[in-house]
Amino acid sequence: MNKSLSYYIAGFLSGCLIACLAFAYIARNQQANGGSNVRELKFAHVLPTNHPVHLGIVKMAERLEELSGGSIEVAIFPAGQLGDETKMIEQVQIGTLDMTKTSTAPMGNFVDVMKVFSLPYLFRDTDHYWNVLKGEIGQDMLDRLSMRDDGQPSGFKGLGYFDSGSRNFYATRPINSPADIEGLKLRVMRDPVAMDMVQALGGSPTPIPFGELYTALKQGVVDGAENNPPSMISSRHSEVTKYLTMDHHTRIPDLIVMSSQTWDSLNEQQQIWVKQAMDDARDYQIEVWAEATQEAMDQLIAEGVTIIEVDGGPFREAVAPVIEKYAQGEILEVYDAIQAAE
Repeated sequence: MNKSLSYYIAGFLSGCLIACLAFAYIARNQQANGGSNVRELKFAHVLPTNHPVHLGIVKMAERLEELSGGSIEVAIFPAGQLGDETKMIEQVQIGTLDMTKTSTAPMGNFVDVMKVFSLPYLFRDTDHYWNVLKGEIGQDMLDRLSMRDDGQPSGFKGLGYFDSGSRNFYATRPINSPADIEGLKLRVMRDPVAMDMVQALGGSPTPIPFGELYTALKQGVVDGAENNPPSMISSRHSEVTKYLTMDHHTRIPDLIVMSSQTWDSLNEQQQIWVKQAMDDARDYQIEVWAEATQEAMDQLIAEGVTIIEVDGGPFREAVAPVIEKYAQGEILEVYDAIQAAE
């Protein structure tokens, strides 16, 4: 055997040995990591870990891992770890973040028809709300989220809805009818629809940052605000406002949104698992939200807050011009469809 052939055989055998060792190392690490086909999805949001929406997200992650047999895992980043809500929406849009939770309100900046959810007194009650969101209208709105108003892809895939309750007025004096709002300075979100709604009811809309609202209420800068009962408790606004009027003027759902790049990278079976996990988590989160709301109501009463149940009819009539102003074009079509739904 000549020297060149010997070198060739030795090199070949050494290469085989190195390859075998490399494959064994990779296999051992894959086994330690749960297998080679594990896909990790990043899910970020701004809420604390005790929030009902976060608990729903945890349920979604657990169900997706269960349905996929461990081949899909979800890493959750709560409490704004990856930025504020706007930044996370943008990250999902460009594909650097797989999923996020957002209110439907800011999504109107990307897809105009989503603004319908900000209209006052859109839903008659909780049953109407979920019948719409779980039905054809709700699915159609999720589908519309995939395309911008100019017909180009938006970068989003709408997966489903979570409950965020109804927003109600609370103030330093009782509100039994629109006449009681006359002259009140009420804090609202910096949203044209919310501001016009309060103005139509006779109040003075005041868009103060939420973090400054407790002090503003205590010092009399504003006379009241509007939000859901759990938020009234967590913000300690019940310490300085002792009247809560359950008028349910808006029910703005939360959205679970996935990057369209992530969605398109999943195979058909994986997409089915994601949708099933979303639906299961939604049903669980609805129950958790209802429990949190009842606990908040019980605590409000214990703290001396007077709960006022009102007929929404007069409020709805007062804000009719606001609905007429904003319900135009496709928004009007969806609004009418929601009103006609059972």
